[in-house]
Amino acid sequence: MLTPQIVTDPSGRETPRSASGRSRMGSLAGIKIAATGSYVPEQIVTNEDLAELGCDSEWIVARTGILERRRATDTQASSDLAWHAATDCLKNANLDPCDVDLLICATITPDYLTPSTACLLQSRLGCIAPSFDINAACAGFMVGLVTAAQFIAAGTARNALVVGSDLMSRTIDKTDVRTYPLFGDGAGAALLQPCAPEPLNGLIRFCIGSEGTSEPLCIPGGGSREPLTPDSIASGKQYLKMDGRTVFKWAVRVVEDSLTDVLESAGVSPDDISLVILHQANIRILDAALAKLNIPRERMFVNLDRYGNTSAASVPLALDQANKAGRLQRGDLVLLCGFGAGLCWGTCLIRW
Repeated sequence: MLTPQIVTDPSGRETPRSASGRSRMGSLAGIKIAATGSYVPEQIVTNEDLAELGCDSEWIVARTGILERRRATDTQASSDLAWHAATDCLKNANLDPCDVDLLICATITPDYLTPSTACLLQSRLGCIAPSFDINAACAGFMVGLVTAAQFIAAGTARNALVVGSDLMSRTIDKTDVRTYPLFGDGAGAALLQPCAPEPLNGLIRFCIGSEGTSEPLCIPGGGSREPLTPDSIASGKQYLKMDGRTVFKWAVRVVEDSLTDVLESAGVSPDDISLVILHQANIRILDAALAKLNIPRERMFVNLDRYGNTSAASVPLALDQANKAGRLQRGDLVLLCGFGAGLCWGTCLIRW
C-alpha cells in the first residue's frame, strides 16, 4: 500500500505523501460537483463488426467485458465531442457559459498540437475564462478535477468546468487485434463550485500520483522525440503501443492502493461508500480492485460494456450516466479513480 507519510516542503508546510514519494494526498472539502454532462457519437461498433479485422468477439468479452463502443464521424474532432458534453453540463447546471471562469480539457487526442483543445472549446462556448489542456491520458479528468478544485480553493474561480474528451479510435492500429477493440470515443464534463466547508463535504480527500515511464503505454511517433516521417508512419509509430499484461498488473495495484489510502486518510470505511466509479478500462481490473476492498459489485457503476475505454472521457461519462440514472443521491459518499499512461493516477472521495 502507498502508506502516507508527512513531508515538509520548502515553505515549511506539511503535506501527506505516499511512501514511494510518487503520490500526493490532500483535502478539498468545501468544493462540490454541481452538475455533470456527457456525449457519445451515434455510431455503435459491436464486437461482431470487428470480426472482419480478425478480432475475436469471445476473447474481447472474456478478457475485457466490452460488447460495443462508439466511433466519431470523420468530421468530428475532440473539441466537437467536448462541446456537446460541456453544453449538456451547463444546461443541467442552469448556468450561462459566460459565468464559467475556468475551463480545463483533459485529452490525449487534441484537435491540433496547438492551439489547445480547451481554447477551441472556450471560443465555441463563448465563455471568457482561462483555458488549458491536461495530458494525463485515462487519469486526465481526475487530474483536471483536482487542479480545478485548487483554483476554487484559492478563490480564483467559482465556476470551473472540467471536460474529458478523447477520440481513441484515431490512435489505434486496426491490425492490432488485441488493442483496437478496447477503445472508443466520447466526452464527459463536470462543473465545480464552492459549497459549505464542513470537513466531510465536497471533495473530502484526493490522491494523485505518477510512476513515470513510457515503456508499457506510449504513442512513440509524432512528438519532438520522434517526429513523424514516411518511414515511421509506414511502421505504425503514430499508433498507441500497449503492453497489456504489464499495464493490467500495475492498474490493479495502483487502484487498490490509492483507494485504500484515500479511505484510510479520510477515516472512512469501505462499507460507507455508496458508489464507486473507476476508469472503464477492463472489467477484470475493476472486479479485482473491489474484491480487495470487499466492496460489493452492485456498488460499482459500469458502462464499459457499451463504450469501452474512452480514456479521459471514461470517468466523467460514467459519472454523468450514474447521475442521470439516479445512482447518486445527496449525501452519498462516492469514490472516483482514473489511471493510465504516464503512468499516472488520480483518486477522489466525494460527498455528493
